[in-house]
Amino acid sequence: MRQVESLRVGLAEFVADVFASVPRKDQRAKGDCYLRGLMLDGRRKSVQAMAGRLADGDEQNLQQFVNQSTWDPVPVRRRIAERMLPLIGAEAWAVDDVSFPKDGRMSVAVAHQYCGALGKQANCQVAVSVHAVTDTASCPLQWRLFLGQEWAEDAVRRQRTRVPEECGHREKWLLALDILDELAGWGMRPPLVVADAGYGQNAAFRAGLTSRGTAYVVAVRSDTTVRPGAAVPHTPSWSGNGRKPVPRYRHPPTAVAGLVAAAGRDAFTEVTWRPGSRTALRSGFLALRVRPAGVKVRRLVQGAAIARSGGWDGVLPEMWLLAEWPDGAAEPTGYWLSSLPEDTPTAELVRLAKIRWRIEHDYRELKHGLGLDHFEGRSWPGWHHHVTLVTAAHAFLTEQRLSPKAPTPASPSTRSSTPSRTC
Repeated sequence: MRQVESLRVGLAEFVADVFASVPRKDQRAKGDCYLRGLMLDGRRKSVQAMAGRLADGDEQNLQQFVNQSTWDPVPVRRRIAERMLPLIGAEAWAVDDVSFPKDGRMSVAVAHQYCGALGKQANCQVAVSVHAVTDTASCPLQWRLFLGQEWAEDAVRRQRTRVPEECGHREKWLLALDILDELAGWGMRPPLVVADAGYGQNAAFRAGLTSRGTAYVVAVRSDTTVRPGAAVPHTPSWSGNGRKPVPRYRHPPTAVAGLVAAAGRDAFTEVTWRPGSRTALRSGFLALRVRPAGVKVRRLVQGAAIARSGGWDGVLPEMWLLAEWPDGAAEPTGYWLSSLPEDTPTAELVRLAKIRWRIEHDYRELKHGLGLDHFEGRSWPGWHHHVTLVTAAHAFLTEQRLSPKAPTPASPSTRSSTPSRTC
């Protein structure tokens, strides 16, 4: 409690800046109160629990502020991103999703689906997020709440939970690209994108990053098929009858596990990527040039080439395959594809592939320290208000850790020239 009270002046300045788009002074004061409640000690960060711990906490006022008030969370998130990106100096943006176990079926977007928090199929909400990351700090930049197909078709639940009419079902990888597009509209572009295999395995997601000019290092499964980087297609001779043959590769593609196994354990080199809590983190890695294959990849590459130049020579794009084989393991334990340049050192590929560890810190602090998953309301606006307030509390604490005496960055306009979006 004393620590939070000692930061009251700094927090008031932070709230005045980040919540400048919120029109009413009393609402901004409730924002300040809510943030203090989130940052105070206490296992539960529900409105009732926070109000009981705050000297100026009024449960009814806080409930109204987070669940019923009409303030727009998007300009607040934009201002947080504007403050945090230059402070963190992000080396990558991490795409991920997080789940919130729920009882019943009336909380917005709840469905029986895979719940990462429980490691199994369960009743939960799922949100897609994008984080700015370095090895020393990170911060969520934007969120999307995933609506399953059942929510797109359930008019009764949509009305009761106040889901906007324009928000329907979109796959998670599309929500991630939507976030990147929205941030680009704010003048914010990633140095590169990192993601786990839930996104990296998806050829359309990788193609979406490429079409946006965004480099990536993304995890893939061991059964992802590729061709060696040196492979080239050939065009069979045409007899003069029927369609002209199209360029094709002579040999079928290989799963990355098979390609790496063929190289052998001796081809791996030990790489240290960062200090650990007890010792430096190191493992064996192998980097190979490959060409991702498969029907979906070929169609995406062909479609992009035809749209760009009217034809396709059959050549699949070349990129890095990174594999990890730790000492003592019977086989490789991780695989990544990267569109970074050919002259990128293996050690840099490894460091960037592993940089996602920072967002695990985000989620631990956001959930266990700041109550990200303690929201007890059911509505779409309430969920977005709560997530925005938790993001603000996390940003404030990150600022204090990184530069407690640094001047506040100059404040650009918090109002976007395009309509606000939360879906």
